[in-house]
Amino acid sequence: MPIALFALALGGFGIGLTEFGTIGLLPQIGSDFNISAATAGYLVSGYAFSVALGGVLITIAVTKLERKKVLLCLMSLFIAGNLISGLAGTFSVMMVGRVVSALCHGAFFGIGAVVATDLVDFTKKARALSIMFTGLTVANVLGVPFGTWIGQQFGWRSTFLAISGIGVAAFVAIMILVPIDKPHDLATGPRSIRQELRSFKQRQVWYSLFVTIFGFGGMFGGFTYIAYTLTRVTHFADSSIPYILFLFGIGVFIGNNIGGRSADKHLKATISGYLGALFVILIIFAQVATNKPAAVISILVMGVLGFAPVSAVQMRVMRYASNAPTLASGANIASFNIGNTIGASAGGFLIAQNFGYTSPLWSAAALTLIALIIFYIADLDEKRVARRTVAS
Repeated sequence: MPIALFALALGGFGIGLTEFGTIGLLPQIGSDFNISAATAGYLVSGYAFSVALGGVLITIAVTKLERKKVLLCLMSLFIAGNLISGLAGTFSVMMVGRVVSALCHGAFFGIGAVVATDLVDFTKKARALSIMFTGLTVANVLGVPFGTWIGQQFGWRSTFLAISGIGVAAFVAIMILVPIDKPHDLATGPRSIRQELRSFKQRQVWYSLFVTIFGFGGMFGGFTYIAYTLTRVTHFADSSIPYILFLFGIGVFIGNNIGGRSADKHLKATISGYLGALFVILIIFAQVATNKPAAVISILVMGVLGFAPVSAVQMRVMRYASNAPTLASGANIASFNIGNTIGASAGGFLIAQNFGYTSPLWSAAALTLIALIIFYIADLDEKRVARRTVAS
């Protein structure tokens, strides 16, 4: 695999650490700013909402620009946002920093996905995507627990300052390793916003986006308040959380790799199979959350099942928008975070209504079920179109 993929993965690592690293620090941040758990959760859901906006609007704004330069500008924005968060004196200023760093997230992965798949042949495209997304998984395996540990030892601000340093390293790696692409392809002509928007006429693109929204809304909805679930329901000590998140990260790493490999061979089965299994494990986790060994096993399995379909869904969107994949790719990254917003908001609402700290797991299971139903409808629609084509 091209070494440039690992430069993209390093950028993904920093972004993943920014997104997920906050989760393990929510109790500390909430205590420092004297805010409730539901309010602290806005640092996650607000970030996700900003990613959704940035993933579409920024991608539209930079469609005609050279992709490597865009990636470098996005990493600069990422560094600035984390510095603001780390130095924030109030919760409002910290939210500003989260929004700034989030704006680069969707566009980085959307454009990065196109760059990654252009570096390899057709039979390895999902695998290339999984390597780029490995940055996210490593952020869960090592970054999130380590970031949580740094925050517990030196204060949560130190975590965001460390993430800024990772952003600088990613900037340098991309500058050196990622090849320069031309602003247009000689065979197809200049890239244009109209051409990119035309891909959204495909119903299957929309089906895929909604599968992402609800499927990963379930995943993130169950994960956002996991620190509260583990400390308030399972009764683990705060000091145990980094180690448990490390196990979750191992699951994410495993799921991302096996999902990328299976998606190149069995795209449809990869999506439906793992989403169905995720639905089951979320229900199981909600029922066994008071049992420490069972809760730990559930978290590990949830990590595997939750991230295994990531590259598969991304590949599906890009396949149906093959003539102009950049905006559709960015829209799918935005959809991940729309789902994050929905999942985190649903979980926070249930907690605020005193349904308990396992309630986000139940709402997450419901969202995952919706994703499965949408995917089933998409499959029926695809078969119906195929039959009409054969008949005509």
